[in-house]
Amino acid sequence: MEWEIFLAPYKQAVDELKVKLRGYRELYEVTSENTPIEFVTGRVKPIPSIIEKARRKRIPLTQLNTQMQDLAGIRVMCQFVDDIRRVVELIRSRTDLIVVEERDYISEKKKSGYRSYHVVVQYPVQTVSGEKKILVEIQVRTLAMNFWATIEHSLNYKYNGKIPTDVKKRLLRAAEAAFRLDEEMSQIRDEIQVAQLRFNQKNSEQES
Repeated sequence: MEWEIFLAPYKQAVDELKVKLRGYRELYEVTSENTPIEFVTGRVKPIPSIIEKARRKRIPLTQLNTQMQDLAGIRVMCQFVDDIRRVVELIRSRTDLIVVEERDYISEKKKSGYRSYHVVVQYPVQTVSGEKKILVEIQVRTLAMNFWATIEHSLNYKYNGKIPTDVKKRLLRAAEAAFRLDEEMSQIRDEIQVAQLRFNQKNSEQES
């Protein structure tokens, strides 16, 4: 398989969606409203990870475009749990993509303690050979959820997917602690957002 050619439309989809989703944050800042988006990242799955997952899931390489939904991935980070719902609604309302599937790992966390909201979309990109419809997985989570998920991913890599039982238990406790932090922050959300607005306004005045 010519990987560079195959993955080029996926990179294009990631680049375009990063710009579009970051644009929401800029629009909120212009209107002086509290933005539900803290920051946006994206990536195309590395080739070794694609091959390993295809082997593990028994997905033929000829069917990657339909059977592997996370070849292109976007992560949207939020400050508060309630912001996740706002971001999901923004995604649903877009007319330049189609929502294919949603998975709510916040209401129903994974056994490991993982929490996030996944939205799989079909996004059209214009290539030199015409339009291609690309599957993109958008993960929406809080900063605390993202911190935990990053640590868990690193440990999975270190232990080759076989994390020791005692470490798993500690990870689960950490996941619950992270969620309690999110809940506490939600309780004082109004105070935090008022302070942030005042800080941003003061910075704008100083720059002008």
